[in-house]
Amino acid sequence: MRSLKKGPYVDPKLLKKISGKRPTEAGVIKTWARRSQIAPEMVGFTFGVHNGKEHLAVLVTEDMVGHRLGEFSLTRKFIRHGGKIQKEIEQKKKESEIAAAKSATATAADATKK
Repeated sequence: MRSLKKGPYVDPKLLKKISGKRPTEAGVIKTWARRSQIAPEMVGFTFGVHNGKEHLAVLVTEDMVGHRLGEFSLTRKFIRHGGKIQKEIEQKKKESEIAAAKSATATAADATKK
């Protein structure tokens, strides 16, 4: 937690990269400064925030102001929890989607007949 009297920390290099540019013409701005807070001047820009392996594109919106860039570029990739129960849940979900699609096509066919 940073003291309020110090103000938000924004990497000076990052501010230098966006100064004098428009968000539309800047493209993706690569950065490793995950600890930088998002300032209002950054809204609209797309940053390539490094997650330790690659740069993930983060489009900055007004809701993100005050947060840190690293919050939007996750460092761990969640795949899924495995196991027998998970497979059963996925199978039931797939069956329900198929049933819903069949019922939708059946109602559409009935509507065209009338």
